[in-house]
Amino acid sequence: MSVLGLHSEEPRTFHGRYLRWLHILDPTTLLASDEEIRNAEAVMASLGETAEDPAQNWKVKEALKTCLGSLHPDTGSIISTMFRPPAFMPFATPLVIATLLPHRGAKSAFFWQILFQSYSAGFNLQNRNETFQKEKVPSYHSLLLAGLVTYAACVGATPQYIMNRYKLTSPAIRMFFGKLLPPPLLAALSAFNVIAVRVHEMEHGIHVVDKTGKVVGVSHRAAEKAVKETAVSRAALVGVTAAVPIALEPLLLGSRLLLGSRLVLTPVKYVASALVFGALIPASFSLFPQKGTIARTDLETELRDSTAEAELYYHRGL
Repeated sequence: MSVLGLHSEEPRTFHGRYLRWLHILDPTTLLASDEEIRNAEAVMASLGETAEDPAQNWKVKEALKTCLGSLHPDTGSIISTMFRPPAFMPFATPLVIATLLPHRGAKSAFFWQILFQSYSAGFNLQNRNETFQKEKVPSYHSLLLAGLVTYAACVGATPQYIMNRYKLTSPAIRMFFGKLLPPPLLAALSAFNVIAVRVHEMEHGIHVVDKTGKVVGVSHRAAEKAVKETAVSRAALVGVTAAVPIALEPLLLGSRLLLGSRLVLTPVKYVASALVFGALIPASFSLFPQKGTIARTDLETELRDSTAEAELYYHRGL
């Protein structure tokens, strides 16, 4: 059974997918060796032989978790450890929080932005749709991607640069650049990161298949839908997390527990942001199914004429 085939069995409701991703994102699967991952794949391949044994059912569940958290759905290849879905929370959380912290200078803000944008690009690259994984990617693509990541980091650090460069003192202006602008800006940059990494899919299209798994053709519209859905889910994840410190500050300042102490306020609100980010990761991954659907009427004309299926499927990616 292919890894994408396993994704086809995912629940169709958001709640069901959320619970499933909570199981898949267990960080202990990152400790699995390549041999253990391939053994888990073999267990899933022989599912019919072991499903009736209660003792084996636990083994099957663990094997499913290992496969879905370690193998690429399109290729079946083992994803680099730090870019596997279970690694997203331990690696991305400190980087996101570091970008939200108040920085003394633009250099510090840029440093954390470039680390976060670089990790995001690596994760998006490793978990994208790989319909044409055998095609050689042009060398300039890597340079272009590095430039886009650097550009995103520069834009992310711009509010801090403006405040330092022009020595802004107005409380209202500092409130805008320091607190109100960063959440939507980070959300937009996270969506931009997904699009920049996966623009190759929109240019060349991705495979769409029927309910039996037969490839119907290559669709640019399905690729655009897959990339758009992933960009929206990532923007929601980062944008909501970035808004947490701003939303919590007036509530915490008025709390009797903190007694209005800003010394206590800062760590509390950023710890809360980290917890929210961790809780939202499975929600972000669950926002749209991994095995996405697209109506035949939304496909290109040549694909509509080549099948009678009302709905076709594609791998969305993460």
